[in-house]
Amino acid sequence: MKVLKGIQILEDKCVGCQACLGVCPYDAIYMQGKKAKIDYDKCTLCGACVLKCKFEAIEMEKKAGFKSVVSLEDAKGVWVLAEQKNNKVQSVSYELLNKGRELADELKVELTAVLLGSDVKEEAQCLIHRGADKVIIIEDTTLNHYQSGPYSAVITEIIKKYKPEIILAGATTIGRSLVPRLAIKLNTGLTADCTALEIDKKNKLLLQTRPAFGGNIMATIMCQNHRPQMATVRHKVFTEATEDQSRKGEIIEEKVSSELLNSDIVLKDIVEEIEETINISEADIIVAAGRGIGTKENLGLIEDLAKALNGAVGASRSIVDAGWVPYSHQVGQTGRTVCPKLYIACGISGQIQHLVGMQSSDVIIAINKDADAPIFKVANYGVVGDLFKIVPALTKQIQASGK
Repeated sequence: MKVLKGIQILEDKCVGCQACLGVCPYDAIYMQGKKAKIDYDKCTLCGACVLKCKFEAIEMEKKAGFKSVVSLEDAKGVWVLAEQKNNKVQSVSYELLNKGRELADELKVELTAVLLGSDVKEEAQCLIHRGADKVIIIEDTTLNHYQSGPYSAVITEIIKKYKPEIILAGATTIGRSLVPRLAIKLNTGLTADCTALEIDKKNKLLLQTRPAFGGNIMATIMCQNHRPQMATVRHKVFTEATEDQSRKGEIIEEKVSSELLNSDIVLKDIVEEIEETINISEADIIVAAGRGIGTKENLGLIEDLAKALNGAVGASRSIVDAGWVPYSHQVGQTGRTVCPKLYIACGISGQIQHLVGMQSSDVIIAINKDADAPIFKVANYGVVGDLFKIVPALTKQIQASGK
C-alpha cells in the first residue's frame, strides 16, 4: 500500500473499533465499511490517532512526512512576523523585535521583519527604526485584514525563498491561527506561548521556555533537526524595542501570484468589541476581580475603582468561566499576559495559572481576606481584609483626591 503524507492505516490490523475517529481533532478519519480510512486533505499529521490505536493499526513514517522544507544547512537569519491592524503595526511586533535583535546579534545574523497589508510601506520604516535590518513587505488589498488561507500561503512561499533559521510571532489571535499552519506547511516544530527565549551558545539553537503541566513547571524546548525554529510569544512578555530614527535598513517589496491570495472565506465585516474601560493588554493600571467578589453584581465595585484610576478591568478564569465578564478580560495562562505599572488583585487567591499572566507587573497590590492566599507571595503590598469595605473606601479616597 502506498504511503500518502507519511501516514497509513494497516487494513490487516484495523478492527473497526472507531477509537481513532473520536480522537482526531480535524475529522480526518472516517469509516468505510468496517475499516477506518484517512482523508488526506484534512490530515495534519498530528499523530493523535497513532497514539490512540491500541492495535497499532495506524503507522506514521517520519521520513516521509517530516523532512523540513528548509534544510539545516541553508537556514540563516532571524525573522519577526509583524502584525498590523488597519495598516498600523501592533506593539507586540516591537516587543518581538527587541528580543529578535538580541538573538540575531548573538548569532551574528540579520534581523528581518515580514509585514503583510495593503498600504504598509510607511510602517516598514518604523520596523527598521525599532531594530530590523530588513523588512519584507507584501501588499495587496486581500491582505488588508488577516485571513488564514492567503496569509499562510504567502508567508510560506516567502520562507521557502529566504530560508530563515528562527521565526518569532505574537501569541495573539492572529499568531495562534497563523503560525501552526506555517509549521505544518514547512514540516517543522513550534513552541507556543513562550515566556523566555535564549540562544544555546554551544549548539547555536533557540532555547524556547514555556509553562507546562498547568503552569507548575517551566519547560525549555529545542528544535534540533528542523528549520525554521518557530516560537510564539505572548503580548507584554518582552519590553518594546526603543525607536532610533537614525537606523537604516532595506525594504524589500515581494510580489506573489494571485493563486496564493485565494481564500475559501469571504470577509464580510469586522466588528470591534466595545469596551467601557481600557484594553487590559495596553493598560498601565489593572484592577482584577476573582471569585472572592461573590456575585456578578459586585463587579461594579471593581469597575468603579478601575474608572477612578483610569485603568482596565481584569479577571481570573473562574469568573470568566462563570460568564460574569468576557474572555477578553481574562488574565492568566489561558487568558492574556499583562505587565502594567500597577496591578490590584481583588478577591483573587493566586493560583499559578493566574500568576503566570501578571507576576511581571511593576507593582502588585493584593486584597484578600485569606492571609495564606498564594497571591501574597508575589504581591508587593498585601491587604488582609474585607474587599467589600476596602475597595469602596479606596475608590472614594481616589475620587476625592482627583487622581
